[in-house]
Formats: sequence, structure tokens, C-alpha cells
Amino acid sequence: MDLNFSEEELQFQQEVRQFLADNMPASVIEAHKTNASVFVEKETALEWQKVLVDKGWAVPQWPVEYGGTDWTPAQKYLFSKECYLAGAPMLIPLGLLMLAPVIMAFGTEEQKTEYLPKMLSGEHYWCQGYSEPGSGSDLASLKLKAESDGDDYVLNGSKIWTTHAHVATHIYCLVRTDNSGKKQQGISFLLIDLATPGITIDPIITMANDHEVNQVFFQDVRIPKANLVGEENKGWTCAKYLLEFERGGGFNGDRITYELDHLRELIAEQGKKDPAFNANGEIDKKLARIAMDLKALEITELRILSSVSGGGNPGPESSIMKLSATAIEQRINQLAVEVIGYQGLAMDPTDDGSPYRPDYITSVTPRYLNNRAASIFGGSQEVQRNIIAKMVLGL
Repeated sequence: MDLNFSEEELQFQQEVRQFLADNMPASVIEAHKTNASVFVEKETALEWQKVLVDKGWAVPQWPVEYGGTDWTPAQKYLFSKECYLAGAPMLIPLGLLMLAPVIMAFGTEEQKTEYLPKMLSGEHYWCQGYSEPGSGSDLASLKLKAESDGDDYVLNGSKIWTTHAHVATHIYCLVRTDNSGKKQQGISFLLIDLATPGITIDPIITMANDHEVNQVFFQDVRIPKANLVGEENKGWTCAKYLLEFERGGGFNGDRITYELDHLRELIAEQGKKDPAFNANGEIDKKLARIAMDLKALEITELRILSSVSGGGNPGPESSIMKLSATAIEQRINQLAVEVIGYQGLAMDPTDDGSPYRPDYITSVTPRYLNNRAASIFGGSQEVQRNIIAKMVLGL
């Protein structure tokens, strides 16, 4: 792929930069800066989403007929890069970037008409029902039962680690519709309104002291069969397709560059306060290694960008993105904690005894703790290595 941008693309970059300078709410920038979770809060995400929807730039990954932009791969890359450089959070991907491609690829015309516009407007706010107690990395062992009863399925069981379920309006779920064959068989993909009777949501408070994930219980929940995406018992195909977008459908390099810049600011502040800090250059070495690995990740993302932009899916290379991005981001988190030292123990935003900016105190250690889970969600690092070995290297 040609990594040199044309004059037209550079003009587009300037247009994006000016739009962001003129239209991005300061409250959104501040919320992103202090956020320690995987996603910003719903209200912040929807505020920024509305700005982009009004401009027509919310879902450049979507085909034009559904509200996409018809941008070139380079324009999509430049847009993403400028958003992160300006301090914008990513839009919540659970619906827009993960479920939407599944509906476009496997859904009925009625499902596309019903769900895609409401997903874009923010009327529908989605969460993902994949993991269950005892069925995490071994996702195909899931047990949430969906029994056929006339025009409905009757659901009993639970999902766990369900991000933003407590603020979502809808959940897409993998359910067990048949137990007679291999465990990958007999799984179906359902779209569910969380206001349906029989659904309860219990919070899970993490060690980072945030409420981001939940356990969702289903007791005799009736879901219309019209909410089935794809064929009954063929949901594993939808699940794998979605996971490719979760693992590698976006630009991790741009997002992580924002975090690396944040770390550089932190290191610079520490250097001003303590002349002996980094006297042996060890911090500089770690920072340089992270920067080099991040550049390699960015180039690899550009290599697979064309297939996604042309309406395809990232393929097994998405596992390379997931593996690399997680490792780099966790190294940034760890180095930030090392730089702050004992001050990282202060996670209370009311604590004003630290020499660091308040957003460091409220985010560095919680972000480190929260992001330990990145080695597992979306498929564990071990699972990604197995996929790479089999599907990419042919071993």
C-alpha cells in the first residue's frame, strides 16, 4: 500500500482538523482525558456521536446506502487519526462497528431498516451478550438456552462481563438452540430489547472501582423469532464475523498514540520535579521501544485497511491487531504507573495532595487495572495466537 498521501487527501485532513477545532465540545475532550474505562460514559459518547451524525461523518466504515461516507481508505485513516489527536473518544463500537456489519451481512431487510437507523441516531444503545459464567475464552461452550415455542424463543440463563448493559437499551446475544451436535453448532444470534420482561441486570464493580460490566439474567424471556439474525443454529458464523471487527476493525494505532502522548506529558512533568528522575535513561528506552512497536502496528493496520473499506471483513489478521494493540497499551499503562510511583495509589479525585494533574490521579492506576482485562476480552491472547498460527501462518 502506498503510504504517501495525495494533495487531495492532505486537504481533507485539514478539513477534518478544522471541523474538530470548531465543533468538538470541550466537555467531551475532558471526559475522554479523565476516563479510565474501555469506553467513555454513554452521555459523552452520544453527545459526540450526534455532532458526527449531523455532519454525516459518524460511520465512515458503513456503506453509503446505510449512512456511510464513501471515503477512501486513506481518508478514513486520516479522519480517525485527527479525531484522536484532537482528544475525541471513540464512539461506542458495540453497535456501530461490531453489530452493524453483522446485520448488514446476515440480517433481513426488515432488520436493516429497523435497527441500523436507530443505532446511528443513538435511540438504540447496544451491549454484547457473549461471555457466560464458565464460557469465556471457550465461548462455544455457552449454555444460555433458547427453546422454540411457536413464534418465540424462551430464554433461560445468563451473560456476564456485559459492558454497559446497565445503560443499554438492547443486547445482541449468542444463545443455545440445539445441543445435539458439536458445541459450535446449535448456537444462534438474537437481537433483544432489554426492556423485555424477565431480564434483570446486576452490576459488577471492578478492582478499578468502576461500574462498567454487569451480569444479565434471563428468566423465561420471550423473544420473537423475527429477531434471529442469520439461520437458526448458524450463529457461530455471525459470532466469528463480529469478533473480527471487535479485534481489528478500527485504528488502534491512533487511539494508542493518544495514550502515548499522555504518557510523554506525565514523564515530562516528573522530569521537571525530580532532576534525578530517569538518570540512567531506562524510561527513555522503554518509551522508545513502545513508540517503535506502535509505528509497526500502525503500518500493519494500513495494510489491512483496504479490505475493510471495500466492504470486506478484517479476516484472521484482526488477531494480530488485537494481540499487538493489547500488549502495547498495557506496556503504556504499566510505564505510567512506574512513573507516578506511590502517587498512583491515590485514585480519589478529591485528593489534592499530589504534585500531578488531577486527570493523572483519577485515571493512571484505574486505567492500568481496568486494561488488564484486555488480555481476555474479545478473545484471550492465547486464542489469538492459535488463530494466527492456524489461519495466517498455516501451521
